[in-house]
Amino acid sequence: MPRIPGFPDFKPIDLQDRDVFLEILKQYQPRISEWTFTNLFIWRALYGFQWSYYKDWLMVICRDNKDGFYAMEPIGPSPRREAAVVLLEWLLQENNITVPGIERADKLLASELNGLKHLTIEPAREHFDYVYTRDDLVTLAGNKYRSKRNHINQLFRSYKFEYETLGQHHIDECLKLQEKWCLLKRCEEDMNLSSEWEAVREILHHYSALKLKGGVVTVKKEVVAFTIGEMLNDETAVVHIEKADPDIPGLYQIVNQQFCEMAWENVPYINREQDLGLPGLREAKLSYYPHHFVEKYRIRLVR
Repeated sequence: MPRIPGFPDFKPIDLQDRDVFLEILKQYQPRISEWTFTNLFIWRALYGFQWSYYKDWLMVICRDNKDGFYAMEPIGPSPRREAAVVLLEWLLQENNITVPGIERADKLLASELNGLKHLTIEPAREHFDYVYTRDDLVTLAGNKYRSKRNHINQLFRSYKFEYETLGQHHIDECLKLQEKWCLLKRCEEDMNLSSEWEAVREILHHYSALKLKGGVVTVKKEVVAFTIGEMLNDETAVVHIEKADPDIPGLYQIVNQQFCEMAWENVPYINREQDLGLPGLREAKLSYYPHHFVEKYRIRLVR
């Protein structure tokens, strides 16, 4: 059984903490994509996630290269006002953070804190999650999805491919594909892409231990696309990773469509995470016509 640190004692996130997080998150039923143990675990090298427990609430802080630390929203029963204020005050008084903040807070916490003195709350559009109906992503029906169907049809005409459930025997091939992708995209010259490469390695190396779902597309038995996700809450799956050989058109469309069809049969919604304010990524996510966005907010304590 992992040690549960009591606030203000924080400890780095470790694989042994998974069951503790899963129990807390199952009760909370998060809507924002950050709140899976997988997400926190695979990005821990970049963000330096640490966690603690205050009364009934899970507290998570992250490393910030500019200001030292910032916080994620407290997770637990509502209202969370007390936990959020305690966390912000601790960042201010004990860590000398000039403007302590909570990043990527959900709409519920923003509403609970609205009107409190010394707090500023603003939407963080670059972090809004894109949520689609599973049926839309599977059927790609109607004129608005014509280009997606055309890409898939082009793939059918040009290649003999197979879709398979991602298993442990695919891991090395997936790593090889990611390495090829990174060489083409010059990951070593871009800190964000380099950090993503590290996160992909983590999710693949710990794929079985994290108990995730995945799919691969193969051509001549070689993996040319892969995707990985899991349940975010009782009615929503979240897709963490999706990679494809950029030299083969139609792969992203087919791996997305097949994964939604085969892995999430009884799941109404698919969360495909945020666009990070990147114009190309925003255009790609909008082109699938999201059913709704999950709004996130930036909360600051200003004295």
